Amino acid sequence: MKIKEKEFYIMDVILITITLMVLVIIGGYATPLVIAPADKLETTNNSILFSFEKANAILIDDNLNFTSPEKIYVKDNLVINLMPGIYYWKIEGILKESEVRELTIKSEVNLKLKEAGEKIEVVNAGNTILNVDIYDKKIYTGSVVLGIGEAENVSGTKFIGKEDEN
Repeated sequence: MKIKEKEFYIMDVILITITLMVLVIIGGYATPLVIAPADKLETTNNSILFSFEKANAILIDDNLNFTSPEKIYVKDNLVINLMPGIYYWKIEGILKESEVRELTIKSEVNLKLKEAGEKIEVVNAGNTILNVDIYDKKIYTGSVVLGIGEAENVSGTKFIGKEDEN
């Protein structure tokens, strides 16, 4: 083998090695990094902070196969309000997607009562829509549907709140 051919082979090996190193670095940089929420998180808090790096969109679906995902374009971290349920989510980077993670928002039924003159203010302090049955002593007098954080002044002595199924 001639000296010039050997130098060309050495230069080729060096060039290929450098190219591979650059591709590995670029590939690593393009991979999105998921910081929060943790995989399989279960919470009653509807406001979820999605924290990540190297991503431009979040995909959220109630189906593991992402057949009808909601795609939210973002530049920085984002807080999203979700209704109770099981969600699957991932983030999209420049060249790749992150792994799929699971998030469960548990229903929280929380009914608060406050005196409001002759009536009672019934407040939905949970994270789901409530159907509240109203009783005067043991007699059913009606019901009211309260959205999250909503309140209504009613008359009664007993109040039973349950998750609205509509």
